[in-house]
Amino acid sequence: MKSRKGAALAAVALAGAASAWALQAPPATPERPVAPRAASFPPPAAEPEAVVETDLGSFTIRLLPDVAPGHVRHFLKTAKAGGFDHTTFHRIIPGGIIQGGDPLSKDLKATTRYGTGGLGLLTAEFSDRPFTRGVVAAVRRPSGVDSAGNQFFVCLSDQPSLKGQYTIFGEVVEGMGVVDTIGLTPIQGDRATTRVEIKKVTPR
Repeated sequence: MKSRKGAALAAVALAGAASAWALQAPPATPERPVAPRAASFPPPAAEPEAVVETDLGSFTIRLLPDVAPGHVRHFLKTAKAGGFDHTTFHRIIPGGIIQGGDPLSKDLKATTRYGTGGLGLLTAEFSDRPFTRGVVAAVRRPSGVDSAGNQFFVCLSDQPSLKGQYTIFGEVVEGMGVVDTIGLTPIQGDRATTRVEIKKVTPR
């Protein structure tokens, strides 16, 4: 009787040991390794743009925050606040530049002061980027490089002599024909005698 009971206990112990070994043993077929998931990064932010609506049509400026971050921030802030609305392109150099954005040019009676407003707000951010046709840069006072602000100009042709004197913060990517048409505005000296108004600047 004892021998049968002992044999039964031994069989149970042996079965338990086998079960424990089975739990610890590696599976007969190794699992297929799982490839690590690729890192998920957000797509790079597109360079912001701004649509400039004028009496003669619209053109689009691609802004360059990597080149002049302070100027781009100021331009966008001014545009969103309506600071360019109903200003004018008051200065034209035929074949050279068109200049606008002066907040004083909203006042039809302040023509003698056009070109003096909205300056002295920004520090220069000069770069090696060339002043080619379509470049958009900040106007500054002749008395100091760190005097840009709301006013800007667009190059109608390459202007290599301006490099190192003005901050480039954008380039026209659509509607350069409209810019050329604005450049044909009648002038006296370099002052436009016909009002070409900026209706609105819309960032996108």
